Amino acid sequence: MSRSLSIAELQGIFADLARTMAENFDLLTELDAAAGDGDLGITMSKGFAAAAKAAEAYAEKDAGRLLLLAGMAIAKEAPSTLGTLIASGMMKAGKEVAGREAMGLAESTQALSAFVRGIMERGKCKPGEKTIVDALLPAVEALQAACEVESFAAAWQAALTAAEKGLEATKQMKAVHGRAAYRGENSIGTVDPGATVGVMLVRAVVAAVR
Repeated sequence: MSRSLSIAELQGIFADLARTMAENFDLLTELDAAAGDGDLGITMSKGFAAAAKAAEAYAEKDAGRLLLLAGMAIAKEAPSTLGTLIASGMMKAGKEVAGREAMGLAESTQALSAFVRGIMERGKCKPGEKTIVDALLPAVEALQAACEVESFAAAWQAALTAAEKGLEATKQMKAVHGRAAYRGENSIGTVDPGATVGVMLVRAVVAAVR
């Protein structure tokens, strides 16, 4: 059972995310078309393809630096609202774990927490506003609760369960940011596209540590 995320595992996670975004191109496009301008499939596919390429080319031993470069790649290739938020969060996460050759449970929890803080700071968003935060903040809280009592894999599985519940909860939320906010009460009843991406991020980590 893996007890840390190595550089090679992080590279694998980004490769997995690139595949996941490509495979879910239509789903993300459909969800975003109902909430925004329908470009989420292409921006996430391009952004994570670039992140995977940057990660694959990385030959050093600093996990934080890898995350920073991946975030910069997403910022360049996916300068959309969610792309910018994810890039900002990833670069903040990279700074949080700078110098680490691998990330144990405590470090990976710190990284995800910094990732979410970066998104909230850049997007000026908070829980309950139907965004990616509504999936990822519960994941952080689950990781923090599991840090002292669970294995690496079990803790991240708990984080995924929490993220999935958070995603489901976005169905009952009214959007207050971006184009989706223009729909007002009509934004209630569907899951948030960004929160859907958030679950995919956590799921990729779980798959890597199983």
